[in-house]
Amino acid sequence: MWEFLTEFPSLGRRDLADFKNTIDGAFRGFSREYGEALEVFFSPLLHFLVWFEKLLLATPWPLIIVIMGGLAWLGSRSWKITVGTGIAFLVIGFMGMWEDTMATLAIISVATLLCILIGIPIGILMSRSDRMQATITPVLDVMQTIPSFVYLIPVVMLLGIGKVPGLLAVLIYAIPPIVRLTNLGIRLVDKDVLEAADAFGASPRQKLFGVQVPLALPNIFAGVNQTIMMALSMVVIASMIGVKGLGVPVLRAISNQYLALGLMNGLAIVALAIIFDRISQSYGKRLQAYRGQGHD
Repeated sequence: MWEFLTEFPSLGRRDLADFKNTIDGAFRGFSREYGEALEVFFSPLLHFLVWFEKLLLATPWPLIIVIMGGLAWLGSRSWKITVGTGIAFLVIGFMGMWEDTMATLAIISVATLLCILIGIPIGILMSRSDRMQATITPVLDVMQTIPSFVYLIPVVMLLGIGKVPGLLAVLIYAIPPIVRLTNLGIRLVDKDVLEAADAFGASPRQKLFGVQVPLALPNIFAGVNQTIMMALSMVVIASMIGVKGLGVPVLRAISNQYLALGLMNGLAIVALAIIFDRISQSYGKRLQAYRGQGHD
């Protein structure tokens, strides 16, 4: 009995090592077999991201500031937020961070768009089925809690270094909030409203897109807000795998102990986060107030 107990740890380590080697070997084989096909599959996304980044860089800076100010006004209807947005972009340009900011803006915009296009339908599916919710929720838990460096490993092994792996890493990290809040928003719709829709003979599709989704919009926009914030928090980590933007100077500042460089680019990321946060929050509050008046 004692001999078995003394041998057990070494046996366990040997089995664990074999298990790890099996996983590594299988994934290497998969990446060699399908890596090129995956690169071809994601090439349209890469072309779109490169085109959008070049478009932002080629657009004159006054026009960018006017567009961002217009979007800030449309979202918030606040002169303070609009003027603050313009001042923030002027300061970013004055500090020589314009190109990095445009690159960051490009990847964050594309990542947020993809999160909306993928996350909202998944949230709707979860709201329609308790079984689907029970299946997807643990996956979202893993996506939110697993360290970001861990899922960078398979992404880089499959697609190498570049914009698309960085975009996918941002997508994995940032998509759970919009999925969860879409599901929550639809499930929180008043049952009396749904019964009234049934009484008027609404089909399930009409009830979903005519009643549930519109009433859930404040929650959905809260999810969009959180998705943008989490995408921005991945900027520095994504720079480690070849994504240009404000994260690259921050990474360089960490490596070389350049306090001023890291501080300025970090504050630029904070400025973008504050702008997007205020705009999306203001728009969500306006939707909430509008829905509340309509419900009353």
